[in-house]
Amino acid sequence: MDVDPGFIDLGVLPCRLDAGIAARAAIGLLVLATDQTMEHEFRHLIRLPGVAVYGARLFNDADITPETLRAIGDRIAPATELILPSMHLDVVAFGCTSASMTLGEAEVFRQIRLVRPEVACTTPVTAAFAAFKALGARRIGVLTPYSPEVNAVVRAYLDAHGPQVAAFATFDKRDDREAARISADSIVGGIARLARGARLDAVFVSCTSLRLAETVAAIEAEVGIPVTSSDHALAWHSLRLAGVTDRVPGAGRLFECGCPGS
Repeated sequence: MDVDPGFIDLGVLPCRLDAGIAARAAIGLLVLATDQTMEHEFRHLIRLPGVAVYGARLFNDADITPETLRAIGDRIAPATELILPSMHLDVVAFGCTSASMTLGEAEVFRQIRLVRPEVACTTPVTAAFAAFKALGARRIGVLTPYSPEVNAVVRAYLDAHGPQVAAFATFDKRDDREAARISADSIVGGIARLARGARLDAVFVSCTSLRLAETVAAIEAEVGIPVTSSDHALAWHSLRLAGVTDRVPGAGRLFECGCPGS
């Protein structure tokens, strides 16, 4: 039979709707406009079938100061509203550690719930506190890229709400665009110096711009204690809040912990 070489219109074909790529969990991620790292880290850490991450960016100043961090507050709700409007999200994760401490976790959650009233929320510091609890960490070392003014806020917040900060170090980068370019080797070296300098139960790398996901297992093998970071803890806590308790091999001790997020 000869086939007509012309145009063929097959009309409307039957199809089946499934649960989509977020069949298990839909996670909303609020990313700062200048952040170069968070989405890369989340792609590395959240690689489970049926779990999807949907991001929106919100404006921030590149200079990291208490004033510019406070200015982020009113931008949280509008950015949240852009993530899958009218569709279900299991969790909304806010992606700025220092702003979470400057504004306070409760204020970040209030802003998110202005447009997502019932959603589970987390921030990097909220996630870090849950991680410390899961790891049984009471004495932590903290590594940041922040200025002395921002470090003062961070240390005070951790001391007031979390475990004892037994060691602290910073790279003192005031521009978020430079913080994202701090090399993995520099971060590894900073963690190792903290671990050698004090008796610690864990090390926390504070700032969503700093890279850890691809090196965390090797670092933990070297220093002998758990290590987590803003992105690392936030990805883990987002999964746990969404009810996903799978262990993720190669992602460090925290991701071997199947306990639910608190």
